[in-house]
Amino acid sequence: MAPGVRLIQRVSSTRTFARIAPHLVPAMDRTVHRLTRGKVLLSARMLPGMILTARGAKSGQPRTTPLACMPERRSEDDGCDSWILIGSNFGRPGHPAWTANLLAHPDDAVINWKGHDIAVRARLLEGAERAEVWRAALTFWPPYATYQARVEREIRLFRLERRDSP
Repeated sequence: MAPGVRLIQRVSSTRTFARIAPHLVPAMDRTVHRLTRGKVLLSARMLPGMILTARGAKSGQPRTTPLACMPERRSEDDGCDSWILIGSNFGRPGHPAWTANLLAHPDDAVINWKGHDIAVRARLLEGAERAEVWRAALTFWPPYATYQARVEREIRLFRLERRDSP
């Protein structure tokens, strides 16, 4: 575990963090990602991160969101074939907007992963599959348990898998 991770986990579990982070972290990530031409996400220093671009559920317009992710399967070239996104919204009551976008347009998303654009298909996880991934997510980043305890909604989990480019 990287130095300072336990401290960051404690801080990220607070209600103050939940109020401030949704405004500060994505703005910083977008700026740094743009300035480094897709090579750096500041938040990825603690958790793996990506930039998700999905069509808006209502507007149909492209919506770009920096997100923490949990990389899953490795391909032969050591690239990632799938990623888990956790719709925790920092433990705030509503589902994050990007989850509605993926529900409305699961086959029309692109991620920027380590500077590479990858077309993906999103699938909402449910039942036993969701339970298994949720356990892995809690091991990966324990503050997700605090986020879930704080809200009445079930935090949405999505698996993103590579798809052939359109």
